[in-house]
Amino acid sequence: MSEATDAAAPGTVCCCAPVRKILMVVFLVLLIVAILLGNLITLAVVLGTKHFHTPQGYLKASLAVADLAVGALVVPLTVYAEVSLLLRNSSAPDWIWSNSQAAATGFHPCNVIGPVFAGCTLVSISTIFLLTLERSIAVLRPLHKESVITRKRTTLLILFSWVGSFFLAVSPIVFSDEIALEYNSCSRMCNYALGTIGEFPSRAWKILLLFPTFDFTLLSATVVINIVSLSTIRQYSKRRKHLAESECQSSASSKSNPTFSDIKAANIIGTLTLVFTASFTPIAVFVVGNVVGNEWCNFSFFSFWILATNSGWNVIIYSVRDQRFRTCAQKLLLPCCCFRKKAPQT
Repeated sequence: MSEATDAAAPGTVCCCAPVRKILMVVFLVLLIVAILLGNLITLAVVLGTKHFHTPQGYLKASLAVADLAVGALVVPLTVYAEVSLLLRNSSAPDWIWSNSQAAATGFHPCNVIGPVFAGCTLVSISTIFLLTLERSIAVLRPLHKESVITRKRTTLLILFSWVGSFFLAVSPIVFSDEIALEYNSCSRMCNYALGTIGEFPSRAWKILLLFPTFDFTLLSATVVINIVSLSTIRQYSKRRKHLAESECQSSASSKSNPTFSDIKAANIIGTLTLVFTASFTPIAVFVVGNVVGNEWCNFSFFSFWILATNSGWNVIIYSVRDQRFRTCAQKLLLPCCCFRKKAPQT
């Protein structure tokens, strides 16, 4: 789709009825609040609590920053575009109706927001992969954990993750004149699109297919590593139960086994991987479907916004699965209540 030819493509979930458009705007505003609040809480807990000043904590902070960018930049642009279309339709900003190559004005917001969303998605995938790798070392090689997983190495990996992800995000428009960015009338988001040519040439499709290929390669590796780690945890739990029953567990063997905190963290990362994979899969299916000629307008809307909604899930997962995180978040949000609970003890 080379141009955003209408306020909403005919037959889409956002088409025509003002009530649908208003409900969508309300949903997007609530999503912004949820993403910003949740990830600010995550950053406050991780950066403000010494217990979380670990390689794993650094990776969680990186993930929260990527999600914050989605809530602070990507979703608000959609809200602005949809409110403009709802209030003044034909007099809405020119960039809503044309792609970045055909725009009359020099600056097209999607030139920034499109790569930001793609880059933050890639950062999220690579960070979840690094979290999984870090936990697998702690579970499979607990004696080597301290020497292999260091803060310096983790910081360098985070930097490499951000640089590499945003390099991939801008590469389609840097290395191909056939690809532009547009505010898509189906997804209601800034997407990569055809520039000035009538059909996608094969080379442009090959470039765009780099995204799902890279993403699913990392996600597949992440899932495999999680399966291995969780299988090891299960075997260890059975062995520990057997040794407890026989009361013959030695201190030497206990040192070579993963700690309870390592096991709990591995389970949390496994949940993160599962939720993100479920959120990202519709996007990959949509891209492949476009390659074979399917437009899938409604599916495009749901797939992109399911992925965007994932930016607000991590804080919920941490709060449910990690008691220490939950306690710190409660103290942050309800300091007066926490003080009153502690007051009788002093």
